[in-house]
Amino acid sequence: MSSLRFKAIDNLTTVDGTLMPGSAKITAIFGDNVFTLKTAREFLSDEAYKSLTASIKGGKKIDRAVANQIASGMRQWAEAKGVTHFTHWFQPLTGTTAEKHDTFFTIKSDGTPIEEFDGAALIQQEPDASSFPSGGLRATFEARGYTAWDPSSPAFIMEVGAGKTFCLPTIFVSYTGESLDYKAPLLKALAALDKAAVEVCHYFDKNVTKVTATLGWEQEYFVVDEGLFNARPDLVMSGRTVFGHAPAKGQQLEDHYFGSIPERIYAFMRDYENEAYKLGIPLRTRHNEVAPAQFECAPIFEEVSVGVDHNLLLMDVMDRVARRHHLRVLLHEKPFAGINGSGKHNNWSMATDTGVNLLAPGKTPKTNLMFLTFFVNTIKAVYDYSDVLRASIASAGNDFRLGANEAPPAIISVFIGEYLSKVLADVKERVGDKFDEQDEAILKLDLHRSIPELLLDNTDRNRTSPFAFTGNKFEFRAVGSSANCANAMIAVNTILAETLKKFKKEVDTLIEKGEKKEIALMHVIREYVVGSEKVLFEGDGYSDEWHHEAERRGLPNVRTTPLALDAMVTDKAKHLYEANGVYTHIELEARHEIELEKYIKRVQIEARIMGELATSHILPPSIKYQNTLIQNIKGLKDLGLPAEAYANQQQILEKISLHIGKVSSLVEKMIEARKVANNITDTRTKAIAYTSQVKDPFFDDIRYHVDKLELLVDDKEWVLSKYRELLFLR
Repeated sequence: MSSLRFKAIDNLTTVDGTLMPGSAKITAIFGDNVFTLKTAREFLSDEAYKSLTASIKGGKKIDRAVANQIASGMRQWAEAKGVTHFTHWFQPLTGTTAEKHDTFFTIKSDGTPIEEFDGAALIQQEPDASSFPSGGLRATFEARGYTAWDPSSPAFIMEVGAGKTFCLPTIFVSYTGESLDYKAPLLKALAALDKAAVEVCHYFDKNVTKVTATLGWEQEYFVVDEGLFNARPDLVMSGRTVFGHAPAKGQQLEDHYFGSIPERIYAFMRDYENEAYKLGIPLRTRHNEVAPAQFECAPIFEEVSVGVDHNLLLMDVMDRVARRHHLRVLLHEKPFAGINGSGKHNNWSMATDTGVNLLAPGKTPKTNLMFLTFFVNTIKAVYDYSDVLRASIASAGNDFRLGANEAPPAIISVFIGEYLSKVLADVKERVGDKFDEQDEAILKLDLHRSIPELLLDNTDRNRTSPFAFTGNKFEFRAVGSSANCANAMIAVNTILAETLKKFKKEVDTLIEKGEKKEIALMHVIREYVVGSEKVLFEGDGYSDEWHHEAERRGLPNVRTTPLALDAMVTDKAKHLYEANGVYTHIELEARHEIELEKYIKRVQIEARIMGELATSHILPPSIKYQNTLIQNIKGLKDLGLPAEAYANQQQILEKISLHIGKVSSLVEKMIEARKVANNITDTRTKAIAYTSQVKDPFFDDIRYHVDKLELLVDDKEWVLSKYRELLFLR
């Protein structure tokens, strides 16, 4: 048997699972390939160091003359580590990262070869932007785009094989200034939140001068053998299995979650963790996830923009390291039907430069009132802009995951837990419609006594909630595993910035009318609690009852990406993003177009690979086995045996023939439907057509009949790796 499937199974026994050599202590290698401030202190002059520090911590522009000094110091450090090239590392709207390498080497006018790296090359580069998604912002012949250094995210050295490249995190904009990446709008959203949050913090502490949003992502992923992966063209082309019958054993025994890590996977984990530590990625946990072959890792919390960069870096590192171990990492949200898919939970909070977590209940009435202010404002923001949040996590892959048994539904709701639910009920109902100075009980807000200490770090969790409070942070659970965290974080930080601005305006209006500050704060907090309570849900988000209840409450339940993306270009969204300086309406329209195009292309690819596999991988072995049965039945008949002797084979033959006919017919119809959809010129209409005319009517039906054939056809004739092999052989 010479198929890739069986060769891969044979080769499993020869795969080396030996652990890669690692450091005895993580601290010995952590940040070794990062140009940290400690490194800068060693390689930069006082002037250059102070300028770089002011830029990182205060957002001040670096003078071009000083930039030359910084660039020179960076080159010296990089060359000492064996680096010969540098690149502006950026995040185009493809969903991955991009880089164009330039060498330090140059030749002077007199022919002298030297290595140099000047301030101009550090601060700005001009890559060809014509082939990156722009959503109609520019014509293909208008190729000019600019990358501009982002000093707030540390530069690093990426090691690929024996090569080393000095990478400078940058933003990417068009010649006319529009954002062509995720990083630029993310920085704008963070700046908007910082400004709005600081102004609200001044009600409680005038010493606060900066509020930083923090992010701790949890990356879920599958790992499969590379040979078995290569025997699945659907995995190679689309990242998920479009066919595959459920194995006899899946995740029903619940024995994989937190189980012992297989030796070969452990070696891979150790290897990618070492590379991550050298890049300054503070990984903290690793474990088996619920589904077989599924795993998870998570870092210590970081500033949002740095956390986003580190997640993208980790996904790249994991992919490269897995190949070294003859493994493949699957980051698709639903690579296997019938078992848990993968998410990327975004744990988000805010911290002041005075050391206060704004989403952590305090120990005094004053700090508790500050906590309640930001807590309730976040809930109000989610309620008012739930459609914007839904759009921020919409993708073809996530459509397979949302609402399944391992992920929250497409309905955006907020879980806050029993104790805080009681606190908000107290705010809403206990004091009536009016606060006064004698109402000491509610103004003291002794939350520290009403919330058990244990819950500050280990609060109850609701796995079915897309946006859950987990003790001192909110967990945005609906984000897909392959997504750039920036998209969700842009939305979260922008909607809260807008809500805080409105909150401050309403509180100030009451204060100007003569209300005491605390009374004014509580008045508006109560209005926000009452106005957003529909979004609070503590029950089972998977249940049919919740879907009916959400509809009764008026909460949107947008199940497909093309319709969810509509929220990007409403008047409400345009005002939200423009008022906070994050996106112009032109940029929003462009991104809406890009996301629709991504969706169309993803479904196109899956439809094509389904057709190709059905024609070249499914039908030939099925027909071959069908002919084997025909010959066998004919032989038994020729021998004059009674019909009972071949009745069972006759039944199997009839079933196989039925499924072969259905697969062939459905594939032909799907191809015709795809041709019709391809003739639609309007992008949104085309995306909807690919959902309603291609994906929904055909994908599941074709899969059903193919999976039935997998059960009926002789195993040695089946060329695609089966689920039992992909999920359990490693």
